[in-house]
Amino acid sequence: MDEIEALKQQNAELADRLGRLEDITDIRRIQFSYGYYIDYCHYEDVVNLFAEDAEVIFLSGVYKGHAGIRRLYIDWIQQLFNQGREGADDGFLFDHIQMQDVITIADDRKTAKGRFRGVLLGGSHDIRKFRPEGVPQQFMESGIYENDYVREDGVWKIKRLDYMLQWQADYETGWAHTDAHLRPAQVLYPEDPLGPDVLLDTKRETWPYRQDTPVHYAHPVIAKKLAKR
Repeated sequence: MDEIEALKQQNAELADRLGRLEDITDIRRIQFSYGYYIDYCHYEDVVNLFAEDAEVIFLSGVYKGHAGIRRLYIDWIQQLFNQGREGADDGFLFDHIQMQDVITIADDRKTAKGRFRGVLLGGSHDIRKFRPEGVPQQFMESGIYENDYVREDGVWKIKRLDYMLQWQADYETGWAHTDAHLRPAQVLYPEDPLGPDVLLDTKRETWPYRQDTPVHYAHPVIAKKLAKR
């Protein structure tokens, strides 16, 4: 009986480890899909990646629930870059590259945290008649995501997306000679029809100012050493 119980425990542990690996794969898929949907202006698909009570933190503002998230992605970003149309125009570049993920699954496997680096290459070719107002014709950007995820009815969704812009640059002059064309939010919705629902307590200045981005996970080497003591 002891041998049977040991095998049962071993099977349970292996099933849990496999489940966690599947969770990590699912969350990575969600985040990578987020980048691909934005690339080609599929913002309805972006919104549907989020839980109903989710929030997005962007430029020192918090956009709450699907209503706030739609205001950010559809009313503002889609309108600014693509005049409200779904699907990218010829000559429009908006590639969001998601990488360097570190994903941590909670013990109960109902929630998770993920850190990603995003790199954006954006701009408009000379053939494109429409040019987003206030945006360089060619620009680069990088930011760090520290996100929360939740499992709803067996499906992982984004619970909280926190994008911390690290730098932006006009392509011709580079990051050494340009400031970010995006600035921290200052006016709330509805006074600003495109504004966030809440402002962060601490305003995040944009490039050339740097923002510390604390990690959610324990140190992968030191934490293991301490656990063995």
